[in-house]
Amino acid sequence: MEKVLIGFGSNEGEPLKTCLEAVERLRVLHPLFHLTRVSPLYRTKPVGPVQQDWFVNGVILGETSLGPHELFSLLQELERDFGRVRGVRWGPRTLDLDILAHGNRVVRLPHLTIPHPRLHERLFVLAPLADIDPSWVHPVLKVSAAVMLANLLASAHHQEIDHLDTQTP
Repeated sequence: MEKVLIGFGSNEGEPLKTCLEAVERLRVLHPLFHLTRVSPLYRTKPVGPVQQDWFVNGVILGETSLGPHELFSLLQELERDFGRVRGVRWGPRTLDLDILAHGNRVVRLPHLTIPHPRLHERLFVLAPLADIDPSWVHPVLKVSAAVMLANLLASAHHQEIDHLDTQTP
């Protein structure tokens, strides 16, 4: 079993409800996937050029013997189950599930990059990641989640994030 980190978020429909339901679906996603921890949820301002509503975001820590491609396919299927239609890049979405890390693997394909190529630049990823696994070390940058978060907070990042007072399952 390898440790996996999955980022999740939503900003269409009922984002909080969608995220909570998606976490529950991830608990029973596949017999070879075991969800171990869920971060607190955050309300986050979108990053990118598209005007849209704020997101609800979080990070899941799990274990799996599924390979990266198999896990990616399962996550895309779950996104579709929640009504995700891929349209404008960085646009609104009913559910977004990203493999942030899969063990210490480095995958560079046109449709899949692991670790996620911008996770170290995204407050909506680093804050919940540091909540559940601050000592996780990026396999390429060789820096922990806690240090990446501290570095981002010390920079002029212009990202907005608020902790939601909602219990994750």
